[in-house]
Formats: sequence, structure tokens, C-alpha cells
Amino acid sequence: MSHTVEIKDLLIRDLAALGRAATRLGLELVMGQTNYRWYGTVVGDHPLPTGFTNQDIGKCEHAIRIPNQPDAYEIGIVTRRDELPGYALHWDFWNGGYGLTDRIGQDGELLRQAYALEVTLGHLTAMNHCVLNQTQLEDGSIELELGQIGA
Repeated sequence: MSHTVEIKDLLIRDLAALGRAATRLGLELVMGQTNYRWYGTVVGDHPLPTGFTNQDIGKCEHAIRIPNQPDAYEIGIVTRRDELPGYALHWDFWNGGYGLTDRIGQDGELLRQAYALEVTLGHLTAMNHCVLNQTQLEDGSIELELGQIGA
């Protein structure tokens, strides 16, 4: 069965940060990949991502995959079809995405967190700051200790 969904509450505007987030989770961003691996058939038992048709599922502009796991499903990076500019992430969570859920979290929460961290780190660098210490707290959040570059 296909259970292709969009990772909610995630608007991708920085593909470089998404690539770093993928690497952080042991994944690989593949630029220019136009199809992502999924079950392959829409069976109609789960709502499609907003603005997408059955024929759109499985197509993408870029993809994220688990390196050296050819049977694992992949995440399609697709241009959004709503009023927001940027990309959305689609994936088939059937059977844990054959390993994807272990990497990105049940609803993609680990990927959302890693992307937010990488975007933040990019902004900090642009503001001439550096991370002196990074600590993962018990609740899963990440605490950053910052410093000024050249200070």
C-alpha cells in the first residue's frame, strides 16, 4: 500500500541546509533526481499531499536517500503547490519507509529538527558568530553556546 505523505510543518527554502541536515542523519541529498522510491501505486487509502494528483506521486526535483540501501524508500523534494514558495518533502511511510523512519523520526521530526538547526547555524555564520558548544538535551532539543568570530 502507498502511504505517501508530506512532512508537515516544514518549508524548505535552503537546499544546502537540507543537505547538511540529511548528512547529519546519515542520509544523502541527491540533486536533480527526478523520481523517488516508494511503493509505486496509489491505492487511495490515504489523502494525497495538498495540490498533488496520483500522477504526481513519485516525481520530484531532488531526493534524499539512505546511502547503500537500495531497497529503502526515498524522500522526494518537490516544489510546493500552495501559496508558499519553496519545497515540500514527500515520502511513503509504509513499513517504516524500509529504514527511513529510523533516520528521520516517526513524522519526520528528526529531519525537521536537523533542518532547523542547519538553517540556524547558517544564519549564525552570516552574522559572524560561531558555535562554541552544542548539547543535545534529554527532551531532544539542542542547546547552542555561541561566540563571536574574531573576538
